[in-house]
Amino acid sequence: MNDKIRLQETVIVEGRYDKIQLSGLIESPIIETGGFRVFKDKEKQRLIRKVAQRRGILVMTDVDSAGFVIRNFLRGIVDSENILHAYIPTVKGKEKRKPEASKEGILGVEGIDRDKLLDSIRQSGAHILNDDESFAENRSSLRSEITKMDFFDYGLNGCENAAQHREEVLSSLGLPKYLTVNAMVAAINCLFTKDEFENYLIKLNQGKK
Repeated sequence: MNDKIRLQETVIVEGRYDKIQLSGLIESPIIETGGFRVFKDKEKQRLIRKVAQRRGILVMTDVDSAGFVIRNFLRGIVDSENILHAYIPTVKGKEKRKPEASKEGILGVEGIDRDKLLDSIRQSGAHILNDDESFAENRSSLRSEITKMDFFDYGLNGCENAAQHREEVLSSLGLPKYLTVNAMVAAINCLFTKDEFENYLIKLNQGKK
């Protein structure tokens, strides 16, 4: 029973080690806030709002005071109908990689075991797509991540007018036009499955005619 779960929502966590921990459990996109850096990062705020509008977000921060400050900040920038919250249990302890416990002496997302994290996700009301029988039919396409090689095939990288085409797509999505190719690939993976993005490009191109 080691199958990962796939969520409709994109998951928001505080940092890199939280993302690593959750990546072993879920297949869905994960965005890091970089701790409090999200407060000043207008580009990341815009991406989170856009993702929330399209797919919804599931916030999974630590249960310490810093985690609740970040959670409340996200509540303020995202419409309430587009945000869900997963609350991990309060467990005393210290993450293995840290020399000492946090100021409040409790484990963060990275330190919580698999079963408790999965329980938190299920109790949040998040939409677990592979609980749906119809998911099995489309499993391979839903799992496929968009890559830089795909961007080449789409005319968005490594070919004539690729930069212009990327700007057109970013503009249509309301995302910053100056995103690098790598940043754009990451953002698109948070917004779309591969099939969804290919359909989006088809409609976008049809709209030019």
